[in-house]
Amino acid sequence: MKLFEPGQIGAMQVKNRIVMAAIGPLGLCELDGSVGSRMIDYYAARARGGVGLITIGGGIHIHVDKTHLADGMWSLFLRTDNVVYISRLSELTDAVHHHGGKVCAQLTVGLGRVSRVTFGGLPVGPSAVPYFWDPSITCRELTVEEITTMVKASGKVAKILRMAGFDAIEIHGHAGYLLDQFTTALWNKRTDKYGGDLEGRLRFSMEINSEIRNAVGNDLALIYRLGAKHYLEGGRETEESQEMARRLEAGGVDALHVDAGCHETMYWFHPVIYHPAGCMVDCAEAIKQVVSIPVIAVGKLGNPELAERVLKEGKADFIALARPLLADPDWPKKVKQGEFEDIRPCICDLDGCLERIHTDFRYLSCTVNPQTGMEREYSLTPADKPRKVLVIGGGPAGMEAGRVAALRGHRVTLWEQSYRLGGNLVPGSAPDFKADIRGLIDYFTTQMYKLGVDVVLGKEATVESVTAANPDVVIVATGAATWLPEIADIGSKNIVTAIDVLAGQAEVGEQVVVAGGGITACEVAVWLAGNGKKVTVVEMQGELIPEKMNMDNKLWLRKMVKESGVATFTNAKIQKISGNGIVVSINGTEKKIAADSVVLALGLKSRSKLRDSLTQTPFEVFAIGDCVKPRKIMDAVWEGFHTSRLIQ
Repeated sequence: MKLFEPGQIGAMQVKNRIVMAAIGPLGLCELDGSVGSRMIDYYAARARGGVGLITIGGGIHIHVDKTHLADGMWSLFLRTDNVVYISRLSELTDAVHHHGGKVCAQLTVGLGRVSRVTFGGLPVGPSAVPYFWDPSITCRELTVEEITTMVKASGKVAKILRMAGFDAIEIHGHAGYLLDQFTTALWNKRTDKYGGDLEGRLRFSMEINSEIRNAVGNDLALIYRLGAKHYLEGGRETEESQEMARRLEAGGVDALHVDAGCHETMYWFHPVIYHPAGCMVDCAEAIKQVVSIPVIAVGKLGNPELAERVLKEGKADFIALARPLLADPDWPKKVKQGEFEDIRPCICDLDGCLERIHTDFRYLSCTVNPQTGMEREYSLTPADKPRKVLVIGGGPAGMEAGRVAALRGHRVTLWEQSYRLGGNLVPGSAPDFKADIRGLIDYFTTQMYKLGVDVVLGKEATVESVTAANPDVVIVATGAATWLPEIADIGSKNIVTAIDVLAGQAEVGEQVVVAGGGITACEVAVWLAGNGKKVTVVEMQGELIPEKMNMDNKLWLRKMVKESGVATFTNAKIQKISGNGIVVSINGTEKKIAADSVVLALGLKSRSKLRDSLTQTPFEVFAIGDCVKPRKIMDAVWEGFHTSRLIQ
């Protein structure tokens, strides 16, 4: 496979064409921003898995921006601004080199207009432009002296990185952060040498590149992360990015790592569950057409066949993975061995990585891989005494519990009431835009049989049947069912549930009202509209998708609803649901919305009856997933993992 051919970036030879894109060390650093043991374990696991070049994320090295981070916020960023950090940095690079990988440090000049001002201080920018998070605030324009300080600092940092054993540096010039703001006319209104035409707007980047080259020569390969287009009115388009690429190559850059998007369109540089695979390959291809240096493609390339095709068709010279390597650090090794079915897929819900970091301020991890970020602490050990484990329910919680218990040597039986594994993931993956979830179902199903789990389909669990099975441990993962409101005429054939519609167990007419405006409601609405139905969504709260959801996915799903032609009513309290429509109250005024079918998507209710009944039995009983409380895939997987990890 071309994926495993050696590649060259500048003077650096890479053993294969697989790059780990910068993701981390968010939350994995020590409180002062220095390298910690968990961070080393995290990157070492990906190097051990066979990655050719690992990019260490987000090295903040600018004193100007340092004042805008509260005490302790250095734990989100790797510090490289002082020689005292060399020792721990060297341990990190040694850990990667030990497994034959090369290691690259991503450097940034900061966040600019998209920084979190709540951490203290006024945001800075290339110009006095509106602050992204609150346009009523105007950013302070950086002075020429401050820019010069940053440029000089980049050379100092490059020397430190060389001393610490790094092989390459990647300049963070994308995603609408400060350097990208300088290169973009929409945000750069300066009239001095750092503004105006493209030459002026690109000057900051070119000076950093030159400073690094002057500091370390060709000892370190120099990569530039470039957003080819912002997908924003007034933002950068592909043609200008191509000219930037030519100039960056002429300025001595050894490779270009190409993606898309900015903070206004953050769902591009953080591709969401609804994006198709390889969603930014066209950006890399456009840049490759105008340069002779290597181009790195990124963006939902976790499918090995797609990644290989991108290289073979000459659309890029390397492929970069970030979240797929959180989900499965052994991705390269499994691909090389042809074990595609054993790759744990990234589902792009972003809950375990971005949501934990940006909203919850927790350490970086992964929805489908709880060991990410805790590789040492959550390692699996063989059971001291193998036990007979009965898992009831074949959804994500039950299958993860079964997988981990089997890996530890327990004798595992899994009962599933239906005739297919997957639980509510099955209807949830019905739309084409939810194909990522199908991959997770396939992975779990494969692991059940490969690990020797005794899977029994069509098996309804009762206290009597569990007692007859006589297990040592019972793990209840019976999931949740649709909540049915009392105001609905449930007996009507025209009132159906979203789960039944998605599962193909219920049909709808041409005119459909979806009761509820959450994630499932919006997804089924878009899906039905795509199948030619006239759809209306009714939501009680003031906006669609009021529940907690990663912002990138939320913004894109709302965009899908709008573009699919779905009619929406918010602040609409449902008064009555009947077979020919619903009655809602909007600001005290009643309105009837006629429909051939009403689809109920008002939430889920735990299937807790068996869970409660088994508490009276002598068995060791655990309840996990939605049967405890309806939540997210991450909660189900993590509870399944930790329950079986800790079985004694």
